[in-house]
Amino acid sequence: MNERIDAERRVAVVTGASGGIGQASARALREAGFIVVGTSRNSDSDTAADGGGLARLDVADDRSVETLVADVIAQHGRIDVLVNNAGAGLAGAAEEASIAQVQQTIDINLTGVIRMTNAVLPHMRDAGRGRIVNVSSVLGVIPAPFMALYAATKFAVEGYSESLDHEVRTHGIRVSLVEPGYTKTGFEANTRWGDSPLPAYEQQRASVRKVLAEAMRTADAPEIVAEVVLTAATVLHPKVRYTAGRTAKAASLLRRVAPASFFDAQIRKLNGLTA
Repeated sequence: MNERIDAERRVAVVTGASGGIGQASARALREAGFIVVGTSRNSDSDTAADGGGLARLDVADDRSVETLVADVIAQHGRIDVLVNNAGAGLAGAAEEASIAQVQQTIDINLTGVIRMTNAVLPHMRDAGRGRIVNVSSVLGVIPAPFMALYAATKFAVEGYSESLDHEVRTHGIRVSLVEPGYTKTGFEANTRWGDSPLPAYEQQRASVRKVLAEAMRTADAPEIVAEVVLTAATVLHPKVRYTAGRTAKAASLLRRVAPASFFDAQIRKLNGLTA
C-alpha cells in the first residue's frame, strides 16, 4: 500500500458537498484529519469554516469562486487539497438540448472545474505542494447514448486534468481523476433532460430511462467513491486516474481490452438500443 501524507490540519475544499459523493468525500477527508471546507450553491452561509457546515459557492460564477477561495485563505492560510465534485447532469438525445442548456452544463461541469483550479493554483504553487482531485465519471472514457452532452463535459475534464498534471507537477502539485460509475446519489433525480424533446427519439429515450433507473437501484454507495477520493488526496505518489466502484472498473477494463466491434455491440445492448 502506498504511504500517505499526514493530513492533520491540512485544508481541503470540496465543491458540491451538500449530498452524495461530495458529502461523503468531505466526511472521509475530515475523519482523516483535514480541515474541510464543504461548499454548496444553495448554502445560506458565506463562512468558509470547518465543522460540517457548508459555504456558499456557485462554480459557474467568477466572483463566487474568487470570494470563496479568498475567504478560505484568510481563515486558514492555505489550501492543500481541492476536490472538484460539483456537477450537473443533462440527458436525452444530443440534438434535443438547447444551446443554452449545453452552455450551462459546460459552465458547471468543465469551466467550473477550471475556475476553481485557477483560483487555488497560485496558493498551491507558493506553498510548493497541493492536490487537485477532479471527480469525473466512467462516462468520461466510454460512450453514453442519450447522455452525449454530459459525457462530452466529462471527456473534456479528463483531457484537461491529465494535461494539467504534467504542467504543475514540477511545482509539487498533482492532479488526479476519480471515475465513478452509477452511484446512489440524487444525480438521477436532479438530471435535466433536453428541453426540446423530439418524437423521433421517444421510444429510445424511454428505453434508456428504464436502463438508468435499473442501474441506480444497484449502484455503488457514495462512500465507495469517497474512499478513492481520499486515496487520491493523500497517497505520496498519486495516480492520474482512479476508477471507483465495480461498474466503473468493469467498463474501463472492457474498453481497454475488448475488440472495438464487441464493445460497440455491448454499449447498444446495455442501453436497450437496436440495429
